[in-house]
Amino acid sequence: MIVAVASGKGGTGKTTVSAALTTVWKQPVIAMDLDVEEPNLHLFLKPEILGQEKAYIQVPAADESKCNYCRACSELCQFKAITVLGTALLIFTDMCHGCGGCLAICPTQALSPERRQLGEILWGRRDDIRFLMGRSRVGEAMSPPLMREVKKKLSVLMQETTADVIVDAPPGVSCPAVNAVMDADVIVLVTEPTPFGLYDLQLAHEAFASLGKPMGVVINRAGLGENKIYDFCRSSGLPIWCEIPYDRQIAAAYADSRIVTTLNPELYAMFTDLAAEIQQACFSNKKVCHA
Repeated sequence: MIVAVASGKGGTGKTTVSAALTTVWKQPVIAMDLDVEEPNLHLFLKPEILGQEKAYIQVPAADESKCNYCRACSELCQFKAITVLGTALLIFTDMCHGCGGCLAICPTQALSPERRQLGEILWGRRDDIRFLMGRSRVGEAMSPPLMREVKKKLSVLMQETTADVIVDAPPGVSCPAVNAVMDADVIVLVTEPTPFGLYDLQLAHEAFASLGKPMGVVINRAGLGENKIYDFCRSSGLPIWCEIPYDRQIAAAYADSRIVTTLNPELYAMFTDLAAEIQQACFSNKKVCHA
């Protein structure tokens, strides 16, 4: 089973929930941080890093001596990563999405494959919890290509062991967030009972509903703000799986990078119940889940 923990906005407690779930999960689990622009799951889990590697994307390099300036590559590229100005062939590798179309379409073979670094992939372990994350290089404009490389590494890890996966997704509803949840069996939407929390929950529900996956809501800082978020969940058929109380002790634990399930038995039981709700949603949707 793959569980994506997502949110319509940053700061709702998505990583808090992801870290806590890994500590109560009964089956073998891999914690994967796909928020590659600002990964912080490792700050809570504090895994021993056992390996890392650089991740690359294929980009074109030009040999202008072979170019006839036909503009076929420029017309094909939807991201304006390659263009022809007069008799100058210009390539903007930071804008390249690595599709390889320009290499395939060039009639004179003026383009050849090179690569640029996207970032790095790190993996390790905390006790029985396996850990995987991606981290973009400074200045990298695109997240999804690196996220795909992290997913490839996940496939390798899952060949070594049978495990469920808890994904800490990037916030928002843009391409990185959709890329993170598209392979999930269940989506957990973390929000807060504030006007911003409600608005962004509505965006997330609208964006992810088309994927046809079971979704449920975790309301963080419950008791703070207003109750309109509960009305939206009822009207949208979104089950509320967990309410994390608005509590100074929890906030202090977050600031100190501590996992909230270690604070007291009540919070441990709360996240154990949340894990059970997630697994039930998966089984009820007739997904293939690990026993």
